[in-house]
This record gives sequence, structure tokens and C-alpha cells, in this order.
Amino acid sequence: MDTITHTLFGLSLYGSIQKDKMDRRTKMAYLFTSVGASQIPDSDVISQLWDTEGLYQMWHRGITHSIFLTPIWALLFYVLCLLFFKVKDKRLFFLGWLAVVIHNTSDLFNAWGTGYLEPFSQTRITFGTIPIIDFVFWVIIGSAYFLSKKTTILKKPYYFRAAWFLIVLHVSLQSVQGYYYYQKYNQDCEQIALSAGFIPTTFQVITKQEGVVTIFQDGIFQRKEIQYVLESKEDADLDYLFSKSPKAKTLYQWSPFVVIIDDDKQLGIYDPRFYRNGQSFLYEYITH
Repeated sequence: MDTITHTLFGLSLYGSIQKDKMDRRTKMAYLFTSVGASQIPDSDVISQLWDTEGLYQMWHRGITHSIFLTPIWALLFYVLCLLFFKVKDKRLFFLGWLAVVIHNTSDLFNAWGTGYLEPFSQTRITFGTIPIIDFVFWVIIGSAYFLSKKTTILKKPYYFRAAWFLIVLHVSLQSVQGYYYYQKYNQDCEQIALSAGFIPTTFQVITKQEGVVTIFQDGIFQRKEIQYVLESKEDADLDYLFSKSPKAKTLYQWSPFVVIIDDDKQLGIYDPRFYRNGQSFLYEYITH
């Protein structure tokens, strides 16, 4: 997910906590942990500063997003709260743990995916059932905030707890639909990937069969439609490409599958899940 969404997740966690009996320092520690732990896995962006071999594509959302590292992040925030706020509360550890687990797990559902099982598996796990920026999350959390300020029917934390229920429901419904489309296209294609649209219930289904990549638009309230048909030059010399462009090798390992370009001008690969208006923003190539 994007940075704004992860921040909203952290604020929603904080909002769902009953804080009537907390003093100011304790509230600050809880806010710091809720928001900070919701962001900390993305600290891997700094690895760009020392990446000289084109490995950032694998490093980003890699080990920092591993489910096995989540208790370490939680312990870090527990210690920071002890040092900076002088608050010793074991619930901060579990709050931080929950925040990091939510971050890492939510990132599984978009097309970018994560190294959720690193270091035991280098597989980039992605479901593609939620867009990278999901405005439904923003609307749900924004509504909870508005209602918590404008109404007194319930205590404030209950509005945010209801928001979390709706978020889980939204992700579940999207994932059930995604699973249906995956199975629907899986019968006729060698390789399949999903990329959820910004409008709920809409999906791009990207298939690859014998060197031909087809991108379909499909959804509950729309007819199946072919958006793009792309030819992949499967007999191209990728070893030569990788020797000249380490980033291309990383992209090849990172993507579920790629489209290979080999013509008079260039040799390269790109990830078709991010193909829009004639090009993909995940594209690595060399010129002939």
C-alpha cells in the first residue's frame, strides 16, 4: 500500500484504543507506536543509497516485510517508548507487532507484493486483489473519524473498530472475486497474474500463453474485454541482457513473468502488470 494508507492504518489503530485513563506521555507513546510501526517496514527505501548492483527491486518490500521480522520491529518500538517517553507498558509491544503485521500483510494483496517469507523463501508473494492505492480504505477511515467527532452514540474507539471490520470485509470480498477470476482464466493459460483496478470489483487479468501476453479487463459489473495483446520474444538472449543490465535480471526474478522485447533498437523486459498506454513503468533494457 502507499504511505498515506499505512499512515491511516496507524491512526486507525490508535483511534480504536480506549485512552480515557492514559496520561499525556502514555498517549504519545501509543500514537508513536501505532503510526511508526505502521511505517517502519518501508524504511528499506534507504537501500537505494548503496545499491550498486540493481538489486533494489528485490530489497524493497523484501526482508523488512518478512512476517518473521515483525516481533523484532515491535521490540524496537517498545524500547524506543521506554527511552523517549519513559513508558513501560507491554501492550505497546503487542500494538507495534499488530501494526507491523497489518503493514506486511496488507502489502501482499496488491500487485507489488512482498518477501513475506524471507529469508526462508525468496518468492515475492502477491495476490493482486487490492490496488496499491485503495480509496475505499480512505473513505472508510475518514468516515470513522468524522462520525467519532460529530456523534456521541458510541464511544470514539468503536467507530474505528467498526472501520477495521469494514476494511477486513472489503479485502475479503475483493480476494474472493480475485480468486474466482484466477481460477476462471487458469484453465486455458500457462501463467496468470492479477492487478486490481481502482474501482472495486474490477480487475486486470494478465495471462501468458506460448509467448503471447494478453491483458483482460474483467469484473462483476462489466463484460470481459481484451485491452492489450503483447508479443514476447522468448528466444531472445537474456543472459546477454543480464550481463549488461543487473537491474533487468532483478526485474526478471521479481516479476511473476515478463514480456521480452528484442528488435533492431533494444533488448529488454518489462512487467505487463503495470502496462498502461503503450508502456510499463517497470522496464529495463539495453540498446543495440
